[in-house]
Amino acid sequence: MSLYKFTRRSVIAVAAAAAIAAPAQADVDMSGKTIEWTIPFSETGGSAKWANFFAPLLSEALPGNPTVVVKFMPGAGSTKGANWFQEQSNGDGTVMFGSSGSTQFPYLLDDPRVRYEYNDWEPVMASGTGGVAYLNAEAGAKFDGTANNLKDMTFIYGNQGATRLDIIPALAWKMLGMNVEHVLGIKGRGDGRKMFESGEATIDYQTSSGYLKGSMALVEAGQAVPMMTWGSLSANGEIVRDPTFPDMPTFKEVCEATDGCETSGPAWDAWKAFFIAGFPSQKIAFLPKGTDPEIVETFSNAFSKIAARPDFKEISAARLGDYPMYTGAAAKSALGNAISVNEEAKTYVKAWLKDDFGVELK
Repeated sequence: MSLYKFTRRSVIAVAAAAAIAAPAQADVDMSGKTIEWTIPFSETGGSAKWANFFAPLLSEALPGNPTVVVKFMPGAGSTKGANWFQEQSNGDGTVMFGSSGSTQFPYLLDDPRVRYEYNDWEPVMASGTGGVAYLNAEAGAKFDGTANNLKDMTFIYGNQGATRLDIIPALAWKMLGMNVEHVLGIKGRGDGRKMFESGEATIDYQTSSGYLKGSMALVEAGQAVPMMTWGSLSANGEIVRDPTFPDMPTFKEVCEATDGCETSGPAWDAWKAFFIAGFPSQKIAFLPKGTDPEIVETFSNAFSKIAARPDFKEISAARLGDYPMYTGAAAKSALGNAISVNEEAKTYVKAWLKDDFGVELK
């Protein structure tokens, strides 16, 4: 049995047990309080859309209906905001943080700018997502389900940083044999989409929420052509089509159809390992270390209440995509998956980052 099979089934079992024996609502009243939910990216990306979707629902679900305000602290590919959150000690529930794969990957890769420790934080909700890569109209006209006709082109991509979640598209395009030049240092994927819209970039990727909210309009206008999704994970850990975009091929499908691209071996194993760390548990809501356990329970229960809304599946699918959401103990298990990558995958990615980006990590 693979590690993924075990952890996924464990999450399901924990969630089921929690549903059967859910604790009573902690005796917490948050009337009149303002909760500041910090997102370490710009206000134009998928994390912003995720937090802005949940903020009013959380306000409604928490006892006393406090105001939930989403704030943005972009910088250093999200490590600026994460380092700030590590220093927060206000445990009364008025400080929250939203992590993303671009925050998880520097932690996994021993990026020297990381001064935060995930195991110190209190996860109260985790949700998965997907991603869509797309081309400009010129390249899209040549795309036939393989990258064979794209190998003689040079693409420009707005990249948040070599050790961020952009590892997933960058390594995928490398494996496909595409020539992609990376403009490093953008503050969020929404800024990458703006580069694409202006013509400064010719290839882009967005997480599902960003694609649904912003990039689909580019497709409808003929400015962008979908290339592939990263896919989703089946119960046995295989890459399958993303349920939010079932008509799009996955990277695995495009790779299998492209000359020279392999879905086995070190490169594929590394890509898949980081995909699992970065997407099935891609966005996580935290309270700071030292938060009162009753406050943690209250927030976990509030997110569980949101998930139990009869309209939740419909409204979340429309805004964020069709992906699972975890709360309580299941959120902690999801965090474990998000910050666990085998050493072989880390070694491969670190060597690739050194060779292709000049980034040397310990």
